[in-house]
Order: sequence, then C-alpha cells, then structure tokens
Amino acid sequence: MSVRSDIEAQLDQLAGMAPSGFFFALHIRFALPLLHHQTYDPGWTDHYTEQAYALRDPIIAWGFSTTGTARWSEIEIPDPFGILEQAKDFGMVYGFAVSCGPVKSRTIASAARSDREFTSEEIDRFAHIIYALHDRTEPPTSLTRAQIDALRLIAEGDRHAAAAAKLKISESALKARLNSARQRLLARTTAEAIQRARDYRLI
Repeated sequence: MSVRSDIEAQLDQLAGMAPSGFFFALHIRFALPLLHHQTYDPGWTDHYTEQAYALRDPIIAWGFSTTGTARWSEIEIPDPFGILEQAKDFGMVYGFAVSCGPVKSRTIASAARSDREFTSEEIDRFAHIIYALHDRTEPPTSLTRAQIDALRLIAEGDRHAAAAAKLKISESALKARLNSARQRLLARTTAEAIQRARDYRLI
C-alpha cells in the first residue's frame, strides 16, 4: 500500500473517533506542514482562518512546547482570545491534542466532541494512528540528481518535451522522474512537488 493510500485508509478511523471533527498537521517545517487534514465544522474553519487563530491557538502553542497527549481542559497555556470558548459554539466542547516528533519537524493533531471528555483509551487509540502517520510520512532530506533536474526545469517553465530535450532523455523518462519525485514528496501534482521541494530546500 502506498503512503497516500495508507493515509486515506486512516482518515475514516480518525473521523469515527472524533464526533465533532479532528485535524492533523504532519511534519511542520518552516511553518508549513508536509500534509494536513481537518474535518471541523466549516463555519469554525472559516472563522478560525479569518481571525488568524493558528498564530494564537493555545493548542498549537502546546503542541510546539511539548510532546505527548493532553485533554484541552488540562492545557494551561493562556487563551487570551478565547479560542477554545468560541469553539464550543461549533460543537467542539471537549477535546485533546497530540504532539510528536522533533520541533524542526513537529506533528500536531487534535480531536473534538460535544458530549463528554475523551477517555484515556480513546486518546491512546487516536494518538497511535497519528504517531504511525508521522513515522510513515517522514519527509525526505534529499532528492536524486535526476529528480532535482526534472523538477527544476519544469519549475523554470519548460514543458515536458523541452525539459526532456535539455536532459537528453525521452519524454517518458522525464515523466518517470517527475512521478518518482511526486511519490517521494507525497505530492499529488508536479506543481505541489515543486513547492514542497522548495519549502524543504531540496531544490
């Protein structure tokens, strides 16, 4: 099973554990995650984004300050903007957070429900999946010279035929290089692969 397929298979499991939604951001580097996903109420997501709460969220601050798991009610980081109180209006009354990995490549996740605190067993099950996803999606620290050359030429605006000619390879060989780069960077498109390679300073 590919990494992408593995992640897709885990999403339903995570959703089943979080009645009011969940989110994860895998391998946050240079302020950007390698992969992220969330299922919170769209109204909350819009409000959260409009208010730039990611920069002020005590859950995110907690996630960067430590590793492990904690219920929201146990996190003592100040919340001067009342973010957690506002979240209650969207069914996110109880929740917990998960944090793992080195600070230079931190994974942070959270889940919510409206009716009760999560049990320790529920938190452990959710966290186990997040830890596995973190381990499975470790970003590459390098690309092959062939992958770098192919991505750079496309990034500079060359079409496939022109890039292949410059590299003195067939167009199908170029596409194979781009495909291998996408897989290594967990990217759906070549444009996404180029952006991730730049974000991680690989090209």
